[in-house]
Amino acid sequence: MQKIVLASANPGKLREFKQLLLPHKFDVCAQSEFNVSSADETGLTFVENALIKARHACDITKLPAIADDSGIEVDALNGEPGIYSARFAGENASDEDNNALLLERLANTPASERTARYQCILVFMQHALDPTPIICHGSWEGRILHEEIGENGFGYDPLFWVEEKKCTAAQLDKDEKNSISHRAKAMIELIEELKNLQSH
Repeated sequence: MQKIVLASANPGKLREFKQLLLPHKFDVCAQSEFNVSSADETGLTFVENALIKARHACDITKLPAIADDSGIEVDALNGEPGIYSARFAGENASDEDNNALLLERLANTPASERTARYQCILVFMQHALDPTPIICHGSWEGRILHEEIGENGFGYDPLFWVEEKKCTAAQLDKDEKNSISHRAKAMIELIEELKNLQSH
């Protein structure tokens, strides 16, 4: 089993990564097990922030690391909240605060112009100075509703309408979401890349 550090403090993400990578002989551990503090996300893109997080985790643990940076882009807001999705309504904003601000900002936007997508960038680095990190990308199209529906998921899921399923992301069960989401798509790409690495 190859140990990999996940550069995230999110227990939900850790469970998801563990489950998906275990069959491929990767043992994913949380960065908190190595007392890794959160990196300062000073990048201006999902890619830059994911690289910063992965490099920081590699540097401290001396192990390969995976980092994920994701968020939602709303077309009517020129791609906002984007990289600021988690802190849209302020530094320690809750999901409720962020969703309330999004609804407020879109108050006068008609349904047809509320298109949006979730973006996910996954980065894998073998060590802190890895000159060729693996970068995978997944996106998930939808649109923003006028009110929250559904109890599952987190973040903007109760507002994110998934046309193919005729429901919000927060109405999907976990397995269904994990098979079609932005993170699932990036993850499929990453698993392929890691399998290629193993075979070299």
